[in-house]
Amino acid sequence: MTARLPLPPSLYADTAVAPVATPPLDTDKNVSVAIIGGGYTGLSTALHLAEQGVEALVLEAQEPGWGASGNNGGHTNPGLKHDPDQIEADFGVELGRRMIDFAYGTTNFTHDLIRRYQIPCEARQNGTLRTAYNEASAAAIEATAQQCIRRGMPVTYLNREQLREMTGTDRYIGGMLDSRGGDLHPLSYARGLARAAISAGAKVHGETPALSLRRDGRRWRIETPRAIVHADKVLLATNGFTDDLWPALRRTIVPVFSSIAATAPLSDEVARSIMPTRPVLYESGHITVYYRIDQNNRLLMGGRGPMRWISAPNDVAYLMRYAERLWPQLKGATWTHGWNSRLAITGDHYPHVHEPAEGVLISLGCNGRGVALSTAMGAQLARRLIGGARAGIDMPVTGIKPISMHAFWPVGVTTAVIAGRVRDRLGI
Repeated sequence: MTARLPLPPSLYADTAVAPVATPPLDTDKNVSVAIIGGGYTGLSTALHLAEQGVEALVLEAQEPGWGASGNNGGHTNPGLKHDPDQIEADFGVELGRRMIDFAYGTTNFTHDLIRRYQIPCEARQNGTLRTAYNEASAAAIEATAQQCIRRGMPVTYLNREQLREMTGTDRYIGGMLDSRGGDLHPLSYARGLARAAISAGAKVHGETPALSLRRDGRRWRIETPRAIVHADKVLLATNGFTDDLWPALRRTIVPVFSSIAATAPLSDEVARSIMPTRPVLYESGHITVYYRIDQNNRLLMGGRGPMRWISAPNDVAYLMRYAERLWPQLKGATWTHGWNSRLAITGDHYPHVHEPAEGVLISLGCNGRGVALSTAMGAQLARRLIGGARAGIDMPVTGIKPISMHAFWPVGVTTAVIAGRVRDRLGI
């Protein structure tokens, strides 16, 4: 039997709403759709299937939100990693434009869903700032902003003075604000999605890892520690925790740790001096740093950390030092939590959707934009699971292509992080 692991020791674990009951599956089941993975992708897909009367069952190895879904930065950021013009160049005008419309609409989709189901997760939509502290990054951000503006998006390019007013630091020389971005409490949101899915008719089972998956006649057979599931269709939504359940899938993503450190609640005066209008922010640098002030005046600073599990703010001391560099008034502030989780990076930095066999759908690789993207993907994946290959979705469906030299990813990621920090420190 597999015991449920405790949640990572995060601020979110200490402050989230209570979880809904998701007992282990202990009886054999026959269902229309089985979903492996109880993060945002799996839960949103289950919700959207259940809304349309389709029987959906979620199998989660731990509990909903245990992984990156309940332990991320809490940003709801619009768009994909690549610029709109690049997306159209890579996928053609017709699909490219659909991808752009979908990806930049994910934040509105997510916040609308939160309002519709009255999910208590501290959700706000005060915008996303993307900022630069060197000329090359500032030029790239300005190009992105112009591409968005040309397509009628609510995006503004900001100069140094405007950014100083919005962030309380003079580090940034250029940036863009997308008013559709926002933030939320990730674990409360995951638990709220689980509750919504269950209320709509889906079944969600924690402590129920999928041990094997194979064809059994016209259906799919999933073995779990206590029961067997037979399903007409299966969705794999395991992202940064993808294993060898499906051949070669694990080698299509690089699982990397993203870390967060959080302060105790700051005084109103200090919190206003940092982010007075409460957008979220991520930097364009060699190593991305992202941050926000939550509804309790805590500063949450995130970025790449050790490629291992951490449990205290001192494990990411560089984030605390960087915060004091941005805002000297933070010297002496108390940092109460430090934690991380694994997310999935793909080789081309696009989300990947695969259909490797009839009745099997796979979605993974959010590349750091998982909160809104995964939520909105749930509706897309539900449409595909119901309608099959004839049901078009707004993302490409591609073949499984393992990353070359995948076995060396831990060394490569660690080297890249160290080199990136050095280059950012030197301003090159």
